[in-house]
Amino acid sequence: MTELRIDGTRVNSLESFWDEVERSLIPEASWGRNLDAFNDILRGDFGTPADGFTLIWDHSEMSRKALGFPETVRQLKLRMTRCHPDALAQIAKQISLAERGLGPTAFDWLVEIIKLHGEGGDQAHDNVFLVLN
Repeated sequence: MTELRIDGTRVNSLESFWDEVERSLIPEASWGRNLDAFNDILRGDFGTPADGFTLIWDHSEMSRKALGFPETVRQLKLRMTRCHPDALAQIAKQISLAERGLGPTAFDWLVEIIKLHGEGGDQAHDNVFLVLN
């Protein structure tokens, strides 16, 4: 199975994670640089192998820290500026939790999306396996 690598030393924000996706997974491809578009990339055939791959996230602990609660709060506040008004209360609740160090972080969002495409996930047929190094 093809191995693709993400270098966690290059990740200090969600935007820099998108840069790393572009560099490592889909060089020269144009994409939406958001969670939904990242999910699409993992389905394969978007610059990634259609028959699946192993995604090795090197230095993932560094990324976990960089994409922790402060970055999560920042991302949720950005989301509030462009979301539908009906979603504002829910996002405000998520911000409140993240400010108290509770709930999923931006790192958790990414890992959850990746795991959806692997064994036991709703989209397991995509055959994406995550290795956190």
